[in-house]
Amino acid sequence: MSGTSEMSVASAFSGMTRVDPVVFKAACPDCRSGFELAASALRLVVGATHRTTFYSFTCPQCRTAVRKPAGERIVELLTGGGVRALRLQGTVRGA
Repeated sequence: MSGTSEMSVASAFSGMTRVDPVVFKAACPDCRSGFELAASALRLVVGATHRTTFYSFTCPQCRTAVRKPAGERIVELLTGGGVRALRLQGTVRGA
């Protein structure tokens, strides 16, 4: 093979731009502080109903465990930003 078809690492990545990690704005209901969290600091649980679908995190200021409901839009935003989701198995009744 000729060397003309080989691409250097530098030229392969030359058009790429740096991407900043996604951060999510959050607030603690206990100490009322606002802060930003990386995707790895959030936990998302997707259940069969809106009551069993939530996200949680630990407040970096007061160390309180915070749990908040997550509707469809929140689930979409969190998963799109890299938060890993734990999907609970639901049972189907009346089938």
